[in-house]
Amino acid sequence: MVEIAIVSDTHVPSRADRIPEWVADRVRDADYTVHAGDFDSPAAYETVADLAGENFTAVAGNMDPGSLDLPKVATVEVSGTTFVVTHGTAATEEEYEATVAEAVSEELTGPGIAVAGHTHALVDDDIEGIRFLNPGSATGADPANVATMLTVEILEGDVSVEAYVEDERVEEFEEYPER
Repeated sequence: MVEIAIVSDTHVPSRADRIPEWVADRVRDADYTVHAGDFDSPAAYETVADLAGENFTAVAGNMDPGSLDLPKVATVEVSGTTFVVTHGTAATEEEYEATVAEAVSEELTGPGIAVAGHTHALVDDDIEGIRFLNPGSATGADPANVATMLTVEILEGDVSVEAYVEDERVEEFEEYPER
């Protein structure tokens, strides 16, 4: 089995002081880590990169400094599963989903998983026939009110997703962040 930590929207230091220890532990323990943007600073990027080690993919978010020199979209294959990672932007939910779907469709030629951030809301959904994951905010940065992340487990081609809210595994997560 391969475990992938999926995090986003850390926003350190503008909206959070640090990455919670439970998130750091899950990133450190994962076989691979994906960050969907908005580190917010080179120091936050270095922290996550150090925790993740060499098995790490990250993209630029709208709050990331250009000095990070991260791609807007990245594609990575882990244990036979293709992930297309982008941050996503837009004013409305429909525009957000459309921009993510467009970025993913340009990169994905077969089955795969889209990963995006930006909204700070946990998502595991199907958008235009593509599994779409958003890990929320790993620090609970506003507009989120709790720290969240996802893990993906791949075993013999089967993919399962688990959501974590403040280090507790949750089954239903439509309420995060609470509005």
